Amino acid sequence: MADYFAMLEKELRGIPYSKTEHRRTLRPLLSGRNDTAIERKHQNITAVLIEAGFPYIRGYKPLSRYQRLLAEVVLEHIEEDAVLGQLALAFAEANVRPARPANILTLMTSQPEVLESVRSALESSPRVRYGRRVDYLAREAANRQLGTNGEVLVISYERARLSSLGLDNLADRVEHVSVTRGDGVGYDVLSFSPAGHEYFIEVKTTQLGPLTPFFVTAGEMRFSSEHAESYSLYRVYDFARDPRMFALEGRVDQMCHLVPAQYVATPR
Repeated sequence: MADYFAMLEKELRGIPYSKTEHRRTLRPLLSGRNDTAIERKHQNITAVLIEAGFPYIRGYKPLSRYQRLLAEVVLEHIEEDAVLGQLALAFAEANVRPARPANILTLMTSQPEVLESVRSALESSPRVRYGRRVDYLAREAANRQLGTNGEVLVISYERARLSSLGLDNLADRVEHVSVTRGDGVGYDVLSFSPAGHEYFIEVKTTQLGPLTPFFVTAGEMRFSSEHAESYSLYRVYDFARDPRMFALEGRVDQMCHLVPAQYVATPR
C-alpha cells in the first residue's frame, strides 16, 4: 500500500515514475509474492479508491474482490495523509485546459468494458465508508472552470462531428446551453442528429480516469427521463493529460448505478 501511494503522490505532482521499477524494488520485501500478485493487490487498492471517490493510479485497472481489511487500511491512510489530501485538493481545484489532439473526432471512445464489473461489484458488495477530510469528488464537481472547459471541448467535438458529415448548417447551431440559458436546464449542450433532430448532452468532466464517480442532480435525472431517446451523458476524463470521452445514452438511472449522496429534509 505504501508503494502504491508513493506512486500516486508522484502522479499527482506530475513526476514521472516507472511501475516496473517500483514493483522490482517491492518484490524482495514480500516473501512469496510474484509480479502478478503485486499488480493484483495494486488493482485492489485502485478499486477501493474509485469506490471512495478519491484519485487513483490510472495505470492499474480496478479489481473489486478485495479483503475488507485492505479497504479499512487504505481508507484510513487517505484520511490521515495530509500531504496526499492537499495534493488531491489542488488537483481537483486546478484550472486546466486540455491538450487538443490533431483530430478532435478521435476523442470519443467506447464505454470502458470494466465499467460493468465495477457496477456489479457496487450492487452486490457492502461498501466500506469513511469520513472524508477532503471530499475530492465534491471539490472537483464545484470546479466550475473545469466543468466549463469540458463543455467547450464537447461543443468543439460536436461541431466537428456535424461538419465531417457535411452538415455545417447544424454545426453552427450547436449551443452552449449552460451559458446561454443558465444552469439547471437539465443538460449543458444542444446538438443535433444527422437527421436534424435536437440532441441533449450533459457533460461530466474529470481529471481522473473513466471510472471516477460523478454527481448527478435531480433536474438532470428528470430531464434524462423525459427525453431519453435524445439524451446523452458525455463522460470526459483524463482531461488535462490526454482527454477522452465516452457517451452514455438514455435515462441516467438506467445508464448508471446510483447511490444517494444528499437529501433535502424538512421537519415533520
